[in-house]
Amino acid sequence: MRDFRDAKAMAQTLREALKTKSVSLTHSESLELVATILGFHDWNVLSATIQSEVQPAGNPGSTIPATVRLTAENQLPTVPLRDIVLFPHLNVPLFAGRAKTIHAVECAMAKDRRILVVTQRRPGDDNPTAADLYGVGLTASVTELMKLHDGTIKLLVKTFTRATIVRLVEDPFLTAEIAPLDESRGQDEEAIALSRAVLEMLLCARNVGQVSFLYDRLQESKEPGTLADAVATILTCDIRQKQDLLETGDVVARLQKILALMKTDQQAA
Repeated sequence: MRDFRDAKAMAQTLREALKTKSVSLTHSESLELVATILGFHDWNVLSATIQSEVQPAGNPGSTIPATVRLTAENQLPTVPLRDIVLFPHLNVPLFAGRAKTIHAVECAMAKDRRILVVTQRRPGDDNPTAADLYGVGLTASVTELMKLHDGTIKLLVKTFTRATIVRLVEDPFLTAEIAPLDESRGQDEEAIALSRAVLEMLLCARNVGQVSFLYDRLQESKEPGTLADAVATILTCDIRQKQDLLETGDVVARLQKILALMKTDQQAA
């Protein structure tokens, strides 16, 4: 196996094959399954093995050789997020203090302002590599940037669409070659019915004084996928669960997971 592209292509093929059998897997689940099939303990071990095989001898920190050129239109400076999962169509303030992240943002500002935001598997990693990041993030644009007195930067980003990391260059800053993660079944009758069920649960929360603003904004929404992502942002679940929602391109499956999480919240309350 040459690089992450091979393993991820296998995972994508597996997802598509299982989808024809009405079996839905997230991107992470398919990667974990491929790792198991190939005899590895988990995806982290497999990705670390691949990384060690493709590192050039004089540059042990790189995921792929520095001489490899990525496809320009799919190449984005990458901003790792420590403890948050973002969803499409948000305007979000972020703070960056790591030198590589600041460099990545400066590069984006010098070009078209486009970046990839992706969550770290462990918030404490100060210098995350490919194996330390989840495989799906979001394309985004930096709309505002402010340099602070302590050397950090504050930026406002607008998020757009889901993207899968195909491969990653780590020097001089994180740069990802990406592929779109397309949605499916977004206009199916089942998706529309599940959207109504989500809105009904939001209405219950609204009646007890919660998330009124979100209910008022979403009750006119015609896009089940958009509704699902907006609700996902306010769910009180952990990073892994939110990342799972981000990686679920099947809108019906995403709404089903959101309903289950909302019911868990309701019972806990």
